[in-house]
Amino acid sequence: MEAHVPTQKFLFPEAEGSPLRDKTSSTFVDNMKLPVHRWFRYSAGFSSQWVESVIAEAQQAGSMTVLDPFAGAGTTLLAAEKMGAECYGVEAHPFVSRVARAKLFYRTDSAAFRERAKKMKTAALRMQGHTEGYPPLIQKCFSTQALTDLDRLRRAWLDLNDASPTAELTWLTLVSILRSVSHAGTAPWQYVLPRKTKKTPIDALDAFDIMARTMWRDMEAVGKLTTPPARLVSTDARTCEGIPDDFASLVVTSPPYANNYDYADATRLEMCFLREIDGWGDLQDAVRRRLIRSCSQHVPEKAVQLAEVLATPELAHIRGPLSDVCEQLGRIRQEKGGKKTYHLMVACYFQDMAHVWLALRRVCRRPSRVCFVLGDSAPYGVYTPVMEWTGALAKAAGFETFTFEKTRDRNVKWKNRKHRVPLCEGRLWVQG
Repeated sequence: MEAHVPTQKFLFPEAEGSPLRDKTSSTFVDNMKLPVHRWFRYSAGFSSQWVESVIAEAQQAGSMTVLDPFAGAGTTLLAAEKMGAECYGVEAHPFVSRVARAKLFYRTDSAAFRERAKKMKTAALRMQGHTEGYPPLIQKCFSTQALTDLDRLRRAWLDLNDASPTAELTWLTLVSILRSVSHAGTAPWQYVLPRKTKKTPIDALDAFDIMARTMWRDMEAVGKLTTPPARLVSTDARTCEGIPDDFASLVVTSPPYANNYDYADATRLEMCFLREIDGWGDLQDAVRRRLIRSCSQHVPEKAVQLAEVLATPELAHIRGPLSDVCEQLGRIRQEKGGKKTYHLMVACYFQDMAHVWLALRRVCRRPSRVCFVLGDSAPYGVYTPVMEWTGALAKAAGFETFTFEKTRDRNVKWKNRKHRVPLCEGRLWVQG
């Protein structure tokens, strides 16, 4: 069953023309060619060069400050540092936050990092590696030799760890090579597919050398910067706790999409290897409870009461149409084998986004400018006007206006899709 309603493909104009309307703004691909950004491939990102252009335009009007409430692996923070703008970032995912924090140590003395990496590998070569005790996912994804060598590197890192910037950089060196060393296949959005295999996984010790060399050369290339360092706060975007009142004049970010992508599961391989979790079941307490509820795994059937969520005052401005969509999803799920809780997810997603906007109103100046790189959604084929409702929540929180600028169509090739509702992606601009 599909909803026959207008989609944002027809409601908003296609972006064209200026650098700020470059269609790569919503993709991380170009970042993988850039120093520091390429140190860890985190798919939920956007173009650093586009962020730089947005900051440059804002700087033409005078002094400005930047905030990214969904900092991810640090794209906006690194761009702000390059442009000399004061910046805060917020990231709730504990592993991803650590990756971003490690990347921000790129200003560390490159020679000191190089020596630490050499020392770590030398220590690893003297150690006996063990494969016992790792979670089942790790046993499936690595050969005995690969896991033995990775274990030697992990133990060497633990022995040498002194919580210094060089220690965190070598930690990042290790976690960054896991997927290239694994023989398991990896989907484009970082899910791991143990039943699919790669023909040529890289030797673990060689991969460590290659990654350490790449990082060292990037640190050398960037050199010593005098711009203010970005500050990363490991907290929740729904509160922005730790961010000063009236701090930001510009917000550039990409929040989770309401499209059932599990951001917690995207780092399960790394967290299992580090023994932070034993498997999928641990993700709820370790990660998901900290995140915006954007997938059905966040909201098991008995976790929330739909009527109570819809009745909350922060949803008053979209309650009617939101209730209609949730009611339709609740009916359709009864006809589906998986019975996914999309009706709960959609309601909780917008409740969480309402809290994000209230938090942003506290930490943003008046006036300020906010850009959300965002996509719409159609769970079970029921169209959900994410951009319109997100903009309405921004106005309800005290911002003045919003416009949406479409950059690309999504879900148009129909391959492996569960519905044929045209979707789009673009930039929601909020002012006030």
